Amino acid sequence: MVERYVMAVDQGTNSTRCILFDHRGRLVSVAQREHQQHFPRPGWVEHDAVEIWQNLRRVMPEALAAAGIEPERVAAIGLANQRETTVLWDRRTGAPLGRAIVWQDTRTEPLVEELRRRPGEAFFLHRCALPPSTYFSALRLRWLFDHVKGVEQRAKEGEVLFGTMESWLIWNLTGGADGGLHLTDATNASRTMLMNIHTLAWDDELLDFFGVPRAMLPEIRPSAERYGEASALLPGVAITAALGDQQAALFGQTCFSPGEAKCTYGTGSFLLLHTGGDVVRSRHGLLTTVAYKIGDEPPAYALEGSIAVTGSLVQWFRDRLGLISSAPEIETLARTVEDNGGCYIVPAFSGLFAPRWRSDARGVVVGLTSYITKGHLARAVLEATGWQTREVVDAMNADSAVPLRELKVDGGMTANNLLMQFVADVLDVPVVRPMVAETVSLGAAYAAGLAAGYWPGLEVLRRNWHRAAQWLPAMDPERRGAEYDDWQRAVERSLGWVRPPGRP
Repeated sequence: MVERYVMAVDQGTNSTRCILFDHRGRLVSVAQREHQQHFPRPGWVEHDAVEIWQNLRRVMPEALAAAGIEPERVAAIGLANQRETTVLWDRRTGAPLGRAIVWQDTRTEPLVEELRRRPGEAFFLHRCALPPSTYFSALRLRWLFDHVKGVEQRAKEGEVLFGTMESWLIWNLTGGADGGLHLTDATNASRTMLMNIHTLAWDDELLDFFGVPRAMLPEIRPSAERYGEASALLPGVAITAALGDQQAALFGQTCFSPGEAKCTYGTGSFLLLHTGGDVVRSRHGLLTTVAYKIGDEPPAYALEGSIAVTGSLVQWFRDRLGLISSAPEIETLARTVEDNGGCYIVPAFSGLFAPRWRSDARGVVVGLTSYITKGHLARAVLEATGWQTREVVDAMNADSAVPLRELKVDGGMTANNLLMQFVADVLDVPVVRPMVAETVSLGAAYAAGLAAGYWPGLEVLRRNWHRAAQWLPAMDPERRGAEYDDWQRAVERSLGWVRPPGRP
């Protein structure tokens, strides 16, 4: 019998990857291409949606060629995507209406402050379980309506389509302007501020409040279900799953039971705790989100702690400061010193996300003295990720009846052993990494394979999970407490930043 494979597309903040997996969840081949990051103004972050589509057109054939297989041996395609990034395109021509506005973008900050005053957070939390934040798509839509002439009217007339990246790619994969499917899944829709968290449908009151025409919105579908067939690149191959990247990582880590948690360390870092079938409201600054929805089964929910800047801080250290030439070098540099020398970095480049949700915060470096070397700065960069994780876990423990006892981790930063040991130290729990670190892609593949009958059920997927590495806490509790206090004081500096007069 000829073996078949599941293809996962991971459309991330920095690149688009295509990975093939076999029945045992093993990576067979991978192809990847980065796309350009555009920073036209302070706080603005944009991507070229056409460039991303063209990159997908390249990596799909490359992944097949690397595996030495034909398209007929692909059982199904699943997509995972950077969430909240907003794309508008012309229904007739398929051309985007300008660049996509990325989830890190903070241009909607004035609107966030306005919404917090009126109608207030409670209005939104009751319906979509999300607070007003620059993070979410609805505010970007409203900004585009207010600042790009003619877009709102064209949207009302049905000429303009809205979607996050999975919607854009599925539309193109299934025909584009020639009959492409315009859809999203419940995990991505739950990040727009437009979907009702209880009904998993577009909410009339939220649509009315933001002035978003229903005609421009994609159809909300389960995370794992047969959507249709590709007509481009892999003609006839079924597309059977779509999830936001962090929900895909939760699925790939096989966190299928309440109380199980994972943290993905990438451009940003995202810690999700499975809460079961109940919508659990956080009282400590976390987000309630849809974890996944498999076919006709009830949805599973999660609490999420979103950290805006972790891996991108290492990129800043490399590209903007030029202190290293490649990301892995930061661990070597950080190991040249015993500690951070009293230096702390709070990377609030996009404000602070969970658990504080302060879009007005700005990045700070505190504790600089003539003693500090680039080694101390490198260690402070890594430690910033650990301390931000600690803040999220503290909030999660406060919201949950059962404190976190183990953290599953994945993503590119988990290759940094010094960082992972520091995370275990500051959390005081074991940190474990699976054999397959690319769990975002694996989760998309698992969901697609379930919907296509490639895997029979969740227990088979659990048996595929194997531990590759474990870090146990070793830090002295007194030191941990003292350094966490120092970090908290650094964060207060970030929150107390004052915009200079005349600055935009």
